[in-house]
Amino acid sequence: MRKFLATFIALAVLCAALPTLAQAEVKLTYSNFFPPANHQSQLAEQWCKEVEKRTGGKVVVEYYPGGTLTKAKQCYDGVVEGMSDVGMSCLAYSRGRFPVMAAVDLPLGYKSAAQATTAANAVYEKFQPKELSDTEVMYFNGHGPGLLFTVDKSIATLDDLKGEKIRATGNSAKLVKALGGTPVAKPMPENYQLLQKGVVDGSMHPIESNKSFKLGEVCKFGTDSFDVAYTTVFFVVMNKDKWDSIDPESQKIISEINKEWAAKHAAAWDAADAAGRQFFLDQGGQIVQLTAEESAKWVTAAQPVLNDYVDEANKKGLDGKAILEFTQSTLK
Repeated sequence: MRKFLATFIALAVLCAALPTLAQAEVKLTYSNFFPPANHQSQLAEQWCKEVEKRTGGKVVVEYYPGGTLTKAKQCYDGVVEGMSDVGMSCLAYSRGRFPVMAAVDLPLGYKSAAQATTAANAVYEKFQPKELSDTEVMYFNGHGPGLLFTVDKSIATLDDLKGEKIRATGNSAKLVKALGGTPVAKPMPENYQLLQKGVVDGSMHPIESNKSFKLGEVCKFGTDSFDVAYTTVFFVVMNKDKWDSIDPESQKIISEINKEWAAKHAAAWDAADAAGRQFFLDQGGQIVQLTAEESAKWVTAAQPVLNDYVDEANKKGLDGKAILEFTQSTLK
């Protein structure tokens, strides 16, 4: 009788525990190439903690910054293949793979990271591009306006830029070429020495990089070419199978957090831009303001970069014009 009673109690306890077992936590890994001290890395880590907090521990995320799990260029495929469950990197590291979202990186005249981030998420929601269908998209964000900075020569006109060697990659390299400069494709970490040693005459980069990469120490002139400013789109995506393993209630909570965090990333970029601009000025840097007439010339000169995007998108079976026009409309 005692054995029967003990067995009965054990079964009762197990049955009572079944709902809890069914809601056992899902453990995720998050890969990010930004180093731990970077504001974008800190926000990513906060996202992990917020997911665990709001899901009541049903979803736990282990964070791996600084490319320790997957490198920047591997990050997206790393999520698809399950090397990490969540990943943050920029779409431009897989150039040509994301033709719809590539429209956001064009020199459309960004004034802020908030504007760029809104554009990126709006384009995704509007077109739901198949290029991202092998992951579950969390959200996108974009850095603030990418502008021209030079070492020894102020650039106030297109004539001033002719023949100048400017470190730039991707769309910013296309922009430099369209404006009459000579693009030099080198990674951002090499930029400081390139500028310091005179290998290049200047650089196209976000304002915040003047402080975060100390470029304000070597660049002495900045050109407020906002009407042709570009951005770079950063993604946060999750492995599809892992997403499907999360209960619907927690999925809904994570989706709500995603909307909040996209805005937080944009605000962090804009704050970093303000700090980067001040750092540049504190080092004795001078800002050159383009006249309205000159700025219009820069916009006209940059138009072929936009036309090339439309042509390339069309070749891939997309409506390049519609994508570009919608992206431009989000800026207004």
